[in-house]
Amino acid sequence: MRSLRTNRVVVKIGTNTLASEVTGLNYVLIESIAEQISRLKRQGTEFIIVTSGAIGLGCTELSLRERPEEIVLRQVCAAIGQSKVMEVYHRAFEHYGGIVAQILLTYGDFKDESKHKNLRNGINELLRLGVTPIINENDVVATDEIAGAFGDNDSLSAMVSVDVGAGLLILLTDVNGLYDDDPKDNDGARLIKTVTEITPEIKVTAGMTGSGLSVGGMKTKIDAAQVCMSAGCDLVIANGRVDAVIRRIVEGEELGTLFHGRHK
Repeated sequence: MRSLRTNRVVVKIGTNTLASEVTGLNYVLIESIAEQISRLKRQGTEFIIVTSGAIGLGCTELSLRERPEEIVLRQVCAAIGQSKVMEVYHRAFEHYGGIVAQILLTYGDFKDESKHKNLRNGINELLRLGVTPIINENDVVATDEIAGAFGDNDSLSAMVSVDVGAGLLILLTDVNGLYDDDPKDNDGARLIKTVTEITPEIKVTAGMTGSGLSVGGMKTKIDAAQVCMSAGCDLVIANGRVDAVIRRIVEGEELGTLFHGRHK
């Protein structure tokens, strides 16, 4: 069993975890996430969700097979998909008596001290009131040309975790964790259960993977781990499709890859 700091937890849910070829979103999975988090909140743990899926769902609505390269088309997809993503979360948490709040961020919100302070205060007040913040990048306006983009929600979730003093960040993805080789090419690849230092070898192993509807990959998750570890926040990369994965990680089960924060 693992001993993790779980008084305040950030859960990042990736596009590939949320995606469904039939409906655009995996409604069963989101329902399960809402049930797990609602149960753990009743036991005293605070949760913040960083969600992907808006652009991917917008692509599905527009019958696009891949994430578009054109900025304006990505903005359109985000605008279409964001409200639908929040509607699903709202209904799922409402089923368990919970309230959610949408927060859309750009990189500029962290660079501007006044906005940054208001962001921290707002999140802390939502948590005090028992509300679950649902955070996503504001893809409708957050482009390099407009407001500055994070580029992926792994970076965003790491920055949020450090900013709110979370003890644990859980990155839910479509793989079981970090392997010592690419498991798609090597059947003998082994899951790395614990990382205490981000070495050059770890970065090489991470490489860069992605899919048609998502950005980032294992490399961006390692970058996020480095940010969290230096701030004393633990990070776990795990498969979001594993049954009750959030609850089991918070309760100490050794799922996925744990990156140990430098606890002070």
